[in-house]
Amino acid sequence: MSLVNITMPKLGEGIMEATVLRWLKKPGDWVNNDDSLLEIATDKVDSEVPSTAEGTLEEILCKENDVIAIGSVIGRIRTKDTLQEPIIQATPIVRTEAYTQAPIEKPQVIEEKESGAFVPYQPVQHEIPVKQNTARFYSPLVMNIAASEGIDFSELANIPGTGNDGRVSKKDLIDYLEKRKSGIKVNPDIQHPSSITQSNEPTAENKNQQPASSPEINEDFTSGGNSEIIEMDRMRKMISEHMTRSIATSAHVTSFAEADVTNLVKWREKIKGAFEKREGEKITYTPIFIEAITKSIKEFPLLNSSLNGNKIILKKDINIGMATALPNGNLIVPVIKNADQLSMLGLVRQVNRLADKARSGKLQPADTQHGTFTFTNIGTFGSLMGTPIINQPQVAILAVGAIKKKPVVIESEKGDSIAIRHMMFVSMSYDHRIIDGGLGSKFLAAFVKALESFDINSSY
Repeated sequence: MSLVNITMPKLGEGIMEATVLRWLKKPGDWVNNDDSLLEIATDKVDSEVPSTAEGTLEEILCKENDVIAIGSVIGRIRTKDTLQEPIIQATPIVRTEAYTQAPIEKPQVIEEKESGAFVPYQPVQHEIPVKQNTARFYSPLVMNIAASEGIDFSELANIPGTGNDGRVSKKDLIDYLEKRKSGIKVNPDIQHPSSITQSNEPTAENKNQQPASSPEINEDFTSGGNSEIIEMDRMRKMISEHMTRSIATSAHVTSFAEADVTNLVKWREKIKGAFEKREGEKITYTPIFIEAITKSIKEFPLLNSSLNGNKIILKKDINIGMATALPNGNLIVPVIKNADQLSMLGLVRQVNRLADKARSGKLQPADTQHGTFTFTNIGTFGSLMGTPIINQPQVAILAVGAIKKKPVVIESEKGDSIAIRHMMFVSMSYDHRIIDGGLGSKFLAAFVKALESFDINSSY
């Protein structure tokens, strides 16, 4: 008999850790191949990790809500016929929960013993700079705990740390929270957020800070009428964190344009019945928009990049993420790989396949990986325009609004005239650190031109 290590599986590009939601087995339980061992969560999807060995679950090395580095040992199975101690990296079974934007994370090195076995999980310190005048850094685990407990940066900055260079460890934060809840004043300079009177005037301490999360509810917010307090669920907290992190990371700029999509609308209305009958697929506007995006990226390739420190990573593959609405109201972003190499029919099939998998909870980690540019159709919700937040580590996200009939001035050699046209607003948020307003506007103009020049006689 021998022990087999179970490690946290690789879950996708840029994902360096996952949160343990719950163990489905307990020590002493017999497990078969492919039995689900535990449920985990990342910033994109929830997954079940199956066993790839048969035997008795010997021990569990992490608890619920622990944040585990990819590749770390999370448990061990005692088998009957294993001759040596292999490392098992299970392939997760994915259950789609919500769309959130991926955080920028630094790769970490999983240490290896001389025997070749991975060491059990230890929290890895990702150096994430905090927006304050100090040079203090916090691990993602500390940041997650602080966010869930309503601790903002100003309060976190005053917590004594026992780690290297005075860093706050998980134990430091837990000790602080326990003392705070028991009424012990840890530091006379620290006030709990609920006791701070809100003011619109910035102070020297907080004027340059971005809070990690909202403070605890002040009585002033609930007085003067009936109200209901709703606790954020786990996915909403993650969305809040990642949206805030994207805003704090990229210098967001949004440009707007208006497109005359009359030819496009008429073409789709003309062919959609025959298209579905012939190909067995419904054609929406999404593949048409994605085709126009790929053409624009080829003209302005810098929009298909990411930023790593002071280095611009220009992506040769054009992989378009499409924000897809789920039945529960959340969004997820499956990715169409090499979208520029697909025909219209190929795009239609990929769009429909990924949308169906997303709505039925059958997306795999590979379906949401390696995106280089994101597209979102806010018009499906009735919005005319919006200012989308960049899906890190990309540098741009494009949104289209609802298509509306409007009277428009048409210029021709015979003079101006007014006609009823199908019009649509387009917006694009981009990272001003590397994309200037001129380039962003040119890209948007190229996208609009591709839509307005759509051939109404196209045979698809």
